[in-house]
Amino acid sequence: MNSFFFSQRWLVVAGISMIVLGVAMSLFNGTALFQSINRPIDFVFWAGGDVPEAARNFQRWAYSVWGASIAGWGVFATFIAYYPFKNRERWAWNCFVVGVALWYLFDTGLSLWWGVGVNAAFNTILLVCLGLPLAMTRKYFYGASD
Repeated sequence: MNSFFFSQRWLVVAGISMIVLGVAMSLFNGTALFQSINRPIDFVFWAGGDVPEAARNFQRWAYSVWGASIAGWGVFATFIAYYPFKNRERWAWNCFVVGVALWYLFDTGLSLWWGVGVNAAFNTILLVCLGLPLAMTRKYFYGASD
């Protein structure tokens, strides 16, 4: 398997992973499954991590709709990676690069602004996971003469 098809399949798996994570986040964000994710964020905004019940309910709602958004974007990413990216349509590569860059800059910048370094670190790991296959496939969309 050459590097293009490996990277293309990697992006498909990343998209499917986004769908699974988003659905899980929507349905199970208030459970023990997500406590290890929520606790570091809770400590940033509430001393000792003791979140008032009204705020906890708001948090559950916000994480539910956030998860739904992640799942929806995962569907887009999966379809783009599976069809037009696989067919080496330049717009698909551009869409991934611009979308990932915009997400990373805003999400990470705002996370750092609000002091949620754990999210910035997680974003950086995701950036590497998405950026590597994009960097590895650039030559298939933009040849040496472009």
